[in-house]
Amino acid sequence: MDIVIRAALPAEYAELGEITARAYLGDGHLDLNDNDDYLNTLRDVAGRAARAEVLVAEQDGRVLGGVTFAAPGSPLADIAGADEAEFRMLAVARAGRGRGVGEALVRACLERARAIEGVTAMVLSTQPGMAGAQRLYARLGFVRTPERDWEPIAGLKLLTYRLKL
Repeated sequence: MDIVIRAALPAEYAELGEITARAYLGDGHLDLNDNDDYLNTLRDVAGRAARAEVLVAEQDGRVLGGVTFAAPGSPLADIAGADEAEFRMLAVARAGRGRGVGEALVRACLERARAIEGVTAMVLSTQPGMAGAQRLYARLGFVRTPERDWEPIAGLKLLTYRLKL
């Protein structure tokens, strides 16, 4: 069956929040594990949906992952310039990995960015340990932009990527 990418429904927010939290925890991307404050942010899909577009990947009626798309000017855009869109918190449930779910979510963000007049690029931040995601970004044509790397909190360096649209 095909993967369907669509806007997250309010009834799915809690489930997507848990998928996102489990993906970060399970892959070791939270330094304090269950005590990491960022877990609250990952689980707060309703908060993200109020300020950006939250997408889910669904297959056979089952939510397998999600991503937050931040159009220019969105308060959730961390590194995007005025002519750039950004995506954040890409997460795929274990059951969806290796099936093209992450790629479908990124491609949906790219489609949305291309549909916005004046947007010339898509940008993102990722942790150094997110090797699988970085391979996906490279395969899709994203280029590392080390001059834009940043630390949202001391000691947590985020790598940045950009794709010219």
